[in-house]
Amino acid sequence: MNHSAAEDPPSLGLGTLIAACLAISVAQIGIPLSSPIIGEIQRDLGASAAALAWIPAAFILPTAILELNFGVLGDLFGRKRLLVLGGLLITVGSLVVATSGTLTQLIAGQAVAGLGAAAIFPSSLAVIVAGTPEPAARARALSYWAVSLAFGAMIAPLISGFIAEHTDWHWAFAPLTVLGLVTAAVNLRWITDSREPAGRGLDWPGQVTIAVALLALLYAVIEGAVDGYTAPHIVLAFVLSLAALVGFFIAERRSRTPMLRLELFRNPSFAAAAAIGLLAMFGFIGTAYALSIKLEAVHHLSPLNAALPFALIQAIPLLLTPVLPRLLQRVHPRVLLVGGLLSLATGEVWMALLPGDATDLAAMAGSILLLGVGFITMFSALTAVAVGTVDIRHAGMASAVTSLVRETGQALGPAIVSAVALGTASSALAAKLGAAKLPAEAVGVAQGVNAEGGAIAVANADLGELSRTLAPLARETLEAGLDLGLYLCAGASLLAAFIAVLALRHTTAANAPGSGGREAVGLSTPPQDIDSAAPAQALPSH
Repeated sequence: MNHSAAEDPPSLGLGTLIAACLAISVAQIGIPLSSPIIGEIQRDLGASAAALAWIPAAFILPTAILELNFGVLGDLFGRKRLLVLGGLLITVGSLVVATSGTLTQLIAGQAVAGLGAAAIFPSSLAVIVAGTPEPAARARALSYWAVSLAFGAMIAPLISGFIAEHTDWHWAFAPLTVLGLVTAAVNLRWITDSREPAGRGLDWPGQVTIAVALLALLYAVIEGAVDGYTAPHIVLAFVLSLAALVGFFIAERRSRTPMLRLELFRNPSFAAAAAIGLLAMFGFIGTAYALSIKLEAVHHLSPLNAALPFALIQAIPLLLTPVLPRLLQRVHPRVLLVGGLLSLATGEVWMALLPGDATDLAAMAGSILLLGVGFITMFSALTAVAVGTVDIRHAGMASAVTSLVRETGQALGPAIVSAVALGTASSALAAKLGAAKLPAEAVGVAQGVNAEGGAIAVANADLGELSRTLAPLARETLEAGLDLGLYLCAGASLLAAFIAVLALRHTTAANAPGSGGREAVGLSTPPQDIDSAAPAQALPSH
């Protein structure tokens, strides 16, 4: 007789813990790796404003689309296989990026690497949860997992910044190529496999429709900033996205094994928590994208100097991770959630109010501190609130849904901020060129570059003597556009805080002080007892 993981759960060995922590750290490195070298990529490949938004989106989008079903695949066929596959996909994708001579190849490589990360994120957590049935052991193992994730996020910009500082930017992706192989080898050798196939099944109609909905939406938002939002193909993309989203809801209502249980949204508090996750991650990742454009593509900071603010933002969560469990036990998660969102909004406004030439670390330190503290506080409290509003049997699914909406927010952040900031800058530059006292031929050249690649292309194009006049004009409009994007991010964080205050004011989250917090987030409930599409994520994620 075969015994499932539910009947005979494997114990978590040291080798499994190390392999899982290595995998999540490597997967996390891929997300912010390109942030400090966006300007280098833009100048080398001549990327347009719209194309730059696809670079981070291509890595994040596969996770948003596929993470839930990768969790199901791990349950059906074993998480070890997915961890090995994920490492190999990261290696292949990073190699494609490292050898890219065109932006299309680079984006394709990012997407392949993102597929690997999508396989690793749920699987690395699932093997830990499956091997730690005891609450204390599980909490300890998950803290190591969270620290590994935060460490990967912190060192990624330093890796790419340092390498691009001393050699060609393509080499910045070489370490990830090697680390992907190491991850696959270590997990193949040391991981203890686990699976839980009972009652699980792939939801292909839901998977296809949600993929089409998100891809069409991102295409419309990003490309509409260049082609115009009334262009027929852009309008068609929006319509396709809406139709696919409706199809997704219909598919989930009819599916026996849905990737998303729609009845969870009948709970107003859970629906509010999902909206908060979408808005907060949109604001945070949108801010990071705007900062990367400002430092590298506009002000041409060296890659290493551009990397330092991103490393500092990620170092703060790493330092605070050991403190947060105790804080969640003493302070109601809703209070922490609102406080974190307000900290994010304040940091985003502060960043927008800084003078255009305030690009050194000292000038940005205050806003960076608020962003780092706000992010980790919001993130940890949000999961506690979200899963605390539903029945414990659905805690895993609730956590998986909040993960899905967070990642959707991450994908939309760069896309919408790019559309607003760089689209506004290009329009403003066109107006300035029309009013400038320049020869008609010079204006024609500048307008042509602006129409083709936006204000960012004008700021970086080599137009001879004409660049002395045009580059400052372009930088001025870019700074104003990026500030507008930052205000948009702050508005999203404030809206999320407003929702938290109104919709969650009567919520008694299971993680409130004295209520046995770990049970609420599924940390003491064996995975087989939780109705889940992915393991509960109570700690910082991507």
